[in-house]
Amino acid sequence: MKKHGEAFEFAAIGHVRTPFKDKFGVPRQPGLAAEAKGVIKLLPDPDLKTALKSLEEFSHLWIVFVFHEHGGKNWKPSIRPPRLGGNRKVGVLASRSPHRPNPIGLSAVSIEKIDLDAEGGPEIYVGSVDLIDGTPVLDIKPYIPYADSIPDANAGWASEPIPRFEVRFTPEAETEIQKQDPVGEKNLRSLIISILELDPRPAFQKRQHPVSEKETWGRRYGFDVLEHDVKYEIQEGLFVVYALE
Repeated sequence: MKKHGEAFEFAAIGHVRTPFKDKFGVPRQPGLAAEAKGVIKLLPDPDLKTALKSLEEFSHLWIVFVFHEHGGKNWKPSIRPPRLGGNRKVGVLASRSPHRPNPIGLSAVSIEKIDLDAEGGPEIYVGSVDLIDGTPVLDIKPYIPYADSIPDANAGWASEPIPRFEVRFTPEAETEIQKQDPVGEKNLRSLIISILELDPRPAFQKRQHPVSEKETWGRRYGFDVLEHDVKYEIQEGLFVVYALE
């Protein structure tokens, strides 16, 4: 679809390193998976280092980023949000779909620490990230509660509580997690739970094969996280991790 209006050009000031190598398994929104950690790696520019002065005084920040791997060549005016199971269309500007007139996103994350002197450029360690590894960063801004939080705001079609499902591990999977993350430094087990309990499957799979339906039980799926291929299946209304590769 043809774009309208003035054209602007921006250059990335850095990229985000995250556990997610592809879109499958990435939390739908920031804050849903607290164990999902990331690092904003800025360019080795002295001016960018100076620009970070006093950011450590804040607990959270906004990441302005580019949906660089959404796969769509043209945006569409209406989409089917996964939150609605793909059963209803809404205007794309009434959604957070990456398939937008301009593929720019906004994500609020927690600040864990800032390393101004990291090799190759400053690093900002963040939590509750919902971005694919390598996401380009256009800008960051401090999150200011009195201006950015509106407790009585209406969430529209997204107001229904997000369902969460129980997650279990087979003994074999538990053994592999212990082998891959013996001291829990990567929080691998907790991260897998935080992703799976939200049902990371695409909307069409959720619609065709609901977790609660007996016909779905036994179906197997997988996603990549922290360079591990997590294999899981649906059993009796919950998710069971049976292997890590």
